[in-house]
Parts: sequence; C-alpha cells; structure tokens
Amino acid sequence: MPVRLHVNVDHVATLRQQRGTPYPDPVEAAVFCEQAGADGITVHLREDRRHIQERDVELLRALCKTLLNLEMAATDAMVAFAERIKPDIVTLVPENREEQTTEGGLDVVANREKIGEIKARLAEAGIQLSVFIEPDEAQIQAACELGVDTIELHTGDYCTADDDEAVESELERLAAAAKLAVSLEPDLTLAAGHGLNARNIPDLVTAVPELDELNIGHALISDALFSGLTDTVDRYRAAIEAGESER
Repeated sequence: MPVRLHVNVDHVATLRQQRGTPYPDPVEAAVFCEQAGADGITVHLREDRRHIQERDVELLRALCKTLLNLEMAATDAMVAFAERIKPDIVTLVPENREEQTTEGGLDVVANREKIGEIKARLAEAGIQLSVFIEPDEAQIQAACELGVDTIELHTGDYCTADDDEAVESELERLAAAAKLAVSLEPDLTLAAGHGLNARNIPDLVTAVPELDELNIGHALISDALFSGLTDTVDRYRAAIEAGESER
C-alpha cells in the first residue's frame, strides 16, 4: 500500500495568530489539502495555544473527510478535550512552553503508567493512540508493550544531518527502529515526521519500506507560499512515490 501523506496545518494558524486576524484559516487550508489528495490532516493543540485553537479542531472534526490526527501533550485536560471532540487518532508528543517546535520524542519508558491510562480512556471513546518517539529500542519496546495503534518515529536528526555519513547513519537508525517495531507488533501502523521536506522524503521512504504514513507540516506549508497548496501537495506525493520506486 502506498505511503500516506498527512498534512499538518499548524503553521497556517501561526500566520493567522501573528496578526490576530481571522485569516489565513487552517481549516480552509485543510480542505484544500484534502482536495489535492492528502490522506489525513494533523494539528497540534498546544497548551499555550500559540497556533491551533480549540475552535479549529472542532471545525476540522466537523469538516475533515479523511483522517484527523490530534497531536497533544499527555495531560488530563487534553485527554478530556479529545474525548469530547473525538479525532480519529491522538498522537502524544512532549511539550515545552519555551520550545519553538517539538524537540525530540516522548519518553514512553518514563511515562508508561500515564500513557497506559490515557490509552484506556481514548479506547473507551473510540479513539486510536499514537506516540511520537525517538527511533530507540527501549522506547519502541515500551510503546509496543502498551499496545499503541501507531508509532511515529522522530526524523529530526535525519533531517538536520549535515553530511552524507551522518545522513546514512540516521537512515540506518530509522530503518532498524522500523524493523524492530513491526517485528514486535506486525499490525502496528508506522509513521514518521519532523523536518521532512520534498528533498529528503525519497531517501527515507526508500530506506524504511515499513513506513505507512508521513506527517509533514512546516516545509510543506512554506513551499505552498510560492507554489500554492494544490501543487505543493502534488509535489510531496511525487516525492513519496519517488522513494517507493527505488525500493
């Protein structure tokens, strides 16, 4: 099955919040992305509400025709919000008010009990659970033992690698992590995200054939400033297909 493209529209909301205007609308952006062929929409409702707002998520739940993935911190308040809105899937991510963007993966090992409780609550509400983690053996084992529905591998180190040797090392690390995850839980959905763009996607998809989906936001929205959302989504889908063709 082809690797799915999920578009994160957070940074449409970032631009809106910068001026406090009603535009640009991340919900409208999500509609354009779906019409262009995106397989899902991702948003991160942060504690500080720096970009996506609760109303955005409510509207997306009403209008999204593909799959709605809500990224959020592992807090009781956010779980209660998810239980009310009922996204298709929740992705738990680490969150720090001082960071510009998510820095690294969630520590599932240290937060196993809390994540287990959240998983039970979400399952009761009919919501799947994903965890955003480093491509690390201990984190993958802990996530699989908890029975999460999806593991999203953090690709930040791969995307910031600054020479061919470092790139290859990170691809090998991601490939090993993917193989371990599917060996422990064959029915697991395997995703990846953070820092991905049209240039580094093909090598990742080639190196990690176990991938089911990619979550891409900042680079895609940035490219769309020059090319438009429809053409940019097409370009990113083509980048995925280029990687698949080299397997």
